[in-house]
Amino acid sequence: MSDVLRLREVRDEDLPVLYEHQRDPEAVRMADFPSRDHDAFMAHWAKVRADPANLHRVIELDGQVAGTVLSFPRDGVREVGYWIDRSLWGKGIATRALTAFLEIDPERPLYAGVAKHNAGSLRVLEKCGFRPHHETEEDFILVLDPAILVRP
Repeated sequence: MSDVLRLREVRDEDLPVLYEHQRDPEAVRMADFPSRDHDAFMAHWAKVRADPANLHRVIELDGQVAGTVLSFPRDGVREVGYWIDRSLWGKGIATRALTAFLEIDPERPLYAGVAKHNAGSLRVLEKCGFRPHHETEEDFILVLDPAILVRP
């Protein structure tokens, strides 16, 4: 494996692979986000892809679908999210993909929510410059905002 990572538009043929990613029980537990049944998943992605306010990319690693990264408006702010195939966790794929995505979506501030028990995803966001904003009972909310970013 050469580890060539690229972001590209989501294609119809990607959806069955992405559907399987979101069905993985450990990924669901870590994301603290329930999986959808097939029809609900397909309807969700049809809606995501139809809304021009959403920016979404497939993460390809060596030509294979490795996950997704996207941003979208919610509750008056722009959020970012990603989902990586569990077989690729711990290999820096999420960090590389999010770093590349942040070049595609320049809108700031950009927010991200992460389940408090998901240390890996929290670390990805921190490596990409996100900083604590606030927390809810279950999640840490981070923000990427050039006005408050402190770079070494």
